[in-house]
Parts: sequence; C-alpha cells; structure tokens
Amino acid sequence: MQKIKLGVIFGGMSTENKVSVVSAGSILENLDKEKYEIYPIYIETDGIWYQYTESGKRKEFGEEVSKKEKIQNVMEYLQNLDVLFPVLHGLYGEDGTIQGLFELLKKPYVGCGVLASSVGMDKVYAKIIFDKAGLKQAKYEYIRKYKDTYIYVTNNFQEELLKLDEVVKKVTKNLKFPMFIKPSNSGSSVGINKAKNKEELKQAIEYASQFDTKILIEEGIVGKEVECAVLGNEEVIASCVGEIKSAEEFYSYDAKYKNEESKTDIPANISKSLSDEIKKQAIRAFKSINGKGLSRVDFFIENQTNQIYINEVNTLPGFTNISMYPQLFEASGISYKELLSKLIELSVR
Repeated sequence: MQKIKLGVIFGGMSTENKVSVVSAGSILENLDKEKYEIYPIYIETDGIWYQYTESGKRKEFGEEVSKKEKIQNVMEYLQNLDVLFPVLHGLYGEDGTIQGLFELLKKPYVGCGVLASSVGMDKVYAKIIFDKAGLKQAKYEYIRKYKDTYIYVTNNFQEELLKLDEVVKKVTKNLKFPMFIKPSNSGSSVGINKAKNKEELKQAIEYASQFDTKILIEEGIVGKEVECAVLGNEEVIASCVGEIKSAEEFYSYDAKYKNEESKTDIPANISKSLSDEIKKQAIRAFKSINGKGLSRVDFFIENQTNQIYINEVNTLPGFTNISMYPQLFEASGISYKELLSKLIELSVR
C-alpha cells in the first residue's frame, strides 16, 4: 500500500511557538510509520518555513529547533503532499489563517475549518455563539483598546469611548470580583490575569491589551475546572471528562507548562449525570461553531450549585505527552497512535 505523504506543520508566529514544538514532537513520535511518509515542517517566529531534519527526537519545552533547512518555495512544497496536519497553537495557526491557505491549495487538513477556527480562537465571538446555543456562561464584558483609550461594547454592540478609569467603573458596576481578564485572541492562558480589586483590574486590562486590542472580562466562578475532548465531523463522540488541578491560583501558562505541581484527574471525580451532561454540552458547543475533526471543550462546575458553565472551545488543543486531549481519549479507550490515524482519516473525508 502506498504511504500517505503527510505534512506536519508546527512552530508558528504566535506566543505558543514553544508549546507547538513539544506537541509536534509527541505527534511525530507516535504517527504510524507504516501508513505515513512524514514531512515535518517548522515555521519560525519570523514566518520563515523550514524542513525539520531531526524528527526522531522529542523536544523538551523551550528547546530550540536547530536542525532545519529553509523551504525555497512553500506553495510548491505543500502541493506535493497529500494531507496537512497543522500543530500550530494560537494566532496564524489556530485562528483560520493557515486553514484558509490549505483551502486555497485544495489540500485536506486535520482539524477545524476556517470559520470554526476563527470563532474558536476569538473568545468574545465564541461567547456570542454559545449564547445562541443556550450554553450557560459566566457574566462578561467586552472592550477594545483604541489609542490611549478604550471602546466599551454593550450587549447589542453599542460603543462608547472611555478612559481606563471609566471602563473600570462600568465593569465593576456589572460584574463582581474576582474577575478574569483575557486577550480575546490568545491561547495557553497567555496574557490572562485574575483581578480581586479595581487596581488589579486596571493593571490586568493594560497587560491584556499588549496581546490583543480586544479584551474579555469575566466574572470568576468558584468551582472545578473540567475539560472534555471531542472527535468527529458529523458523527461526533466525546471523551470522558477530566479535571484540572492547578498548582497556582488559576491555570496560567506557567501552571500548564512549567509547574510540575499542576495535576489532572482523569476521569474527573464527578457524578455520572454531570459527566454525561458535560459530554452533551461539549458536542453542542463544537457543532455550534461548525467544528470538524477535533476540539477540547473547557467548562467550570460551580461549587455551590453544581451548575455547568462553558469556558471555551480549543480547536487545536495541545498534543504534548501531558496534554489533556490525547490523555482524555486514552482513558476512553483510544490510544495516541490510533487517535492520530482517526484524525487524519477524518480530514480526508
């Protein structure tokens, strides 16, 4: 049987370049070499594309990609491949940008299409769709940075130009502390902070605006942070539910990738009825954004009420050896190697 020429694309121009490198290392190690002729492709942070020539060695977090050869004609190189597997987290890889390139090339690719990728990446617009889908969410406010001021956006998209102090006044009138302040387009918790008072809120807004002009401010929920993986195109299955136990105050970038005290419980220690409901909601959220292939859907379970709140859909979740997406399916009876083959099969369909 002729092998499928598979391009595995990783790195990228986002703040998650290093995470992507580790994810790709695990994928390259676990792909079925009998089925696939593998072409590892590394995109540097400056946007230059390279053939990666050291695919047999798994990368550690923060390790540089050194063995690489520049691809002179990227389009021609990609045209010679059968299937493309983007392992690009964050901007320019998870937001529909590179998916648009694949569509223009008419090449099958793993994961969500342009629309689902862009909506899943943009936390504000994902919330608007989740509202329509009837999924319960934390109360939130949406602002945009504009020069040295901010645009406060209401629920019906009326806009008001305000100074930062005025934004804080409006937000604290509508939301209770603690709050979480997030760049709308960012992954791996980059740029996110927790605020317990007005001064921390101001600092967190200013910090988030370094990563994106669009900023989401959410009322904090005290409870369990749980995640569910989904797989499929039209016939979608959900994994078991896992719980995140962050070693820090919230599951920040450092807590995810640098703090070994952060733990996960797979499956989560919750009732079967809660677990079943989370699985149903994960599939509904995935379908509401027109998801295809894979996503990891994140929720909170409020301590006092056991109410389920959706947090976000991650359309290109981490694939490192400690990442939740492959671990959740491993616990649900699908091995890492089998999972990769299923994802590639779904892309060809």
